[in-house]
Amino acid sequence: MSTHTFRRFRLFTAVCWTVLPLPVSAEVPAPVDQRALNELTREDPKAAFIEAFEAGDELTEASFTIDRGVGAKVSQDGRRFTRMPRADLKAFGEWTTHLPARETGPVAQSCIACHSAPHANGAGPNPLNGIVDPLHTGNPALYLHRNTPHLFALGAKQRIAEEMTADLQAQAAKLEEEVCTLNETATVDLASKSVSFGQLAAKPMRDPQSGICVADYDHSGVEGVDEDLVIRVFGWKGVHASIRAFTRHAAHNELGMQADELVGNHDGDHDGVTGELSVGDLTALTVYMAGLERPISRLELDEKGVIELAPEEKSLILRGQDVLSEIGCANCHVPVMKVSTPVFSEPSLQKGFYEDIFPSGEKAADAGLTRDTAIWFDLTKDSPNNHVNARGGETLNLGAFPADEDGSALIAWYSDFKRHDMGDGLSDAVDVHGTGASVWPTASLAGVGSTGPWLHDGNATTLEEAILAHGGEAKVSREAFAALADQDRGALIAFLENLIIIDLDPEEEEEDHAGSTKLNPTPTHMRKASLTVNVVPPVKP
Repeated sequence: MSTHTFRRFRLFTAVCWTVLPLPVSAEVPAPVDQRALNELTREDPKAAFIEAFEAGDELTEASFTIDRGVGAKVSQDGRRFTRMPRADLKAFGEWTTHLPARETGPVAQSCIACHSAPHANGAGPNPLNGIVDPLHTGNPALYLHRNTPHLFALGAKQRIAEEMTADLQAQAAKLEEEVCTLNETATVDLASKSVSFGQLAAKPMRDPQSGICVADYDHSGVEGVDEDLVIRVFGWKGVHASIRAFTRHAAHNELGMQADELVGNHDGDHDGVTGELSVGDLTALTVYMAGLERPISRLELDEKGVIELAPEEKSLILRGQDVLSEIGCANCHVPVMKVSTPVFSEPSLQKGFYEDIFPSGEKAADAGLTRDTAIWFDLTKDSPNNHVNARGGETLNLGAFPADEDGSALIAWYSDFKRHDMGDGLSDAVDVHGTGASVWPTASLAGVGSTGPWLHDGNATTLEEAILAHGGEAKVSREAFAALADQDRGALIAFLENLIIIDLDPEEEEEDHAGSTKLNPTPTHMRKASLTVNVVPPVKP
């Protein structure tokens, strides 16, 4: 039986489940048992999704204690937290000797201590920036500064990356078939969802072991993606493919919480505690961040009758939407992408986004994490949050993404999921990952009106500053923005400010048993997951 207490589920209709609240428990939840989640997945996939989501909610809000392993042995004098990297601490067990190598912190006891603006799971102000010394230089001039990003609807972000990766890898496989069939060099234009990733060339060669023809690839013409053609979109530099890997990394560095799948039974941060985050904990955190409500726009809220924009305000925002395209911003900040199979799965079913072997060396299956018992949900139907009663009594699930007539999810993420050189003005002091100090994946504009300060280091205090900081491949668009008439410049800013994160499920609002809340168009409370949700089971991929 799981050490995490499972909630009971009561069936109201064929597709409506209610999660009954448990009595108030300890502030720090017990570890989530992956095998208990697997058992629930086999019995009732819908219930498993809600259970994992609610468990993840508790984990993000938990203020972890020393007994659970928060913090790390920073120094011999017993210090457990530090805002500054401490490459000067080299004695056994101190900051520089942790495994995996530490980049920063630990700095906090909870996720939402930093992910807090405009409410829980959001971004963070400059005082909460991560100060990172990944190369252990001990030189403040080479430290990197990282502003806190929001955590909303990350499942859509991963699903886009998964589908793009599948497209690119299929094109590479087709190229291999062509060069081996024709026995000659060939090239293919790499593209997915109307985004070009350059050209991949190949020539035939014989595998020295099997003698079978394989492609000898030339990646020199490939743009904006790693040579394995996996679209990595998590972390400011785009170094993690999955929510799970990103979360594992952040928990280690920011919280000093080392996942079992990262270090096994080893006390990598020398704090005297092992088993700090279970495999089930990572699954729950992943499912929670994947299933959180989507960023939305004030235009959509007006269209749905949730708020009412003045005609002149609506006109200004619509003009700004046009300006975004006219000056070329939308070439990289692509407004909408389709996800043809809008089912998020944890673990992922896409090569490059799941691990058969954990970083600890343990087989994922031996720890209970298998694709046969993956937890899944539909991005267009199953979001537990932001269910509201709009004017006329219509129930709206504003947490879920809209779908087209074919059932594809329409993801307004405002990114092309590609890396670009942004010029010296946005360059890091050091190139940690070999992708280029001034090279960044296109940052999403989803929720950008709610997540200032802006840029990777929080250095832009206004959206206008952020735009004017663009250089490199974005130089032409920046100059076009600078040349705009004041009215059009203001319109673009108004459009960006209209892209918001909103909480329509404040905790003290009374909920009905269909999962809806009474309309509150100007919520100011910290978000709390709805305890009810309509779940329509999608076809499992």
